[in-house]
Amino acid sequence: MAPLEDRQLIERCRTGDREAFDELVRRYEKQAYNLAYRLSGNYDDASDVVVEAFVRVFQGLHTFRGEANFGTWLHRVVVNTFLDMRKRSKGRHHVSLEEQLELDGDTLSRQIEDTSPGPEELVEQEEREEVLQKAIAQLPPERRILIVLYHFENLSYEEIAQMLNLPVGTVKSRLNRARLALREILQPSRELFGG
Repeated sequence: MAPLEDRQLIERCRTGDREAFDELVRRYEKQAYNLAYRLSGNYDDASDVVVEAFVRVFQGLHTFRGEANFGTWLHRVVVNTFLDMRKRSKGRHHVSLEEQLELDGDTLSRQIEDTSPGPEELVEQEEREEVLQKAIAQLPPERRILIVLYHFENLSYEEIAQMLNLPVGTVKSRLNRARLALREILQPSRELFGG
């Protein structure tokens, strides 16, 4: 049996079909979580954003007109949920004790030449990603959203404009300012990025 289209699942959800909604969640939860994590920079906060976003989606499916695809609409809901939760938690600072969980693995002897990055390259790559994530987290939410949507979610200017209800030219100019601000934050670490 062929998988149902998102439109069909949404129609079934509107009639109270919980299994249809569960299927929508399964299809989009990873995408929603990745976006929420890029915006929040924290695993626990990202999980909270995703849960709240899917609650909002469930409650608001009757307002979904289908002009954009469901994934684009969900992105908008995740972004708005992140901004709302950020406003509510202003002044409260949380640090997860499990933020940097590392596991020790067993050593295996190689049977085949491994062309993957070596330990030094992996450490450098992890350091670059950590520095970049911290730099993105320092941006104001409006700029952070643009950087994440364009560079990590690979959305086009047009998709971002539609999602944020902005003209395409405004998205381009604000994204450019966000990039300049990010470059300024990353300036002390430019050697990590080949600069």
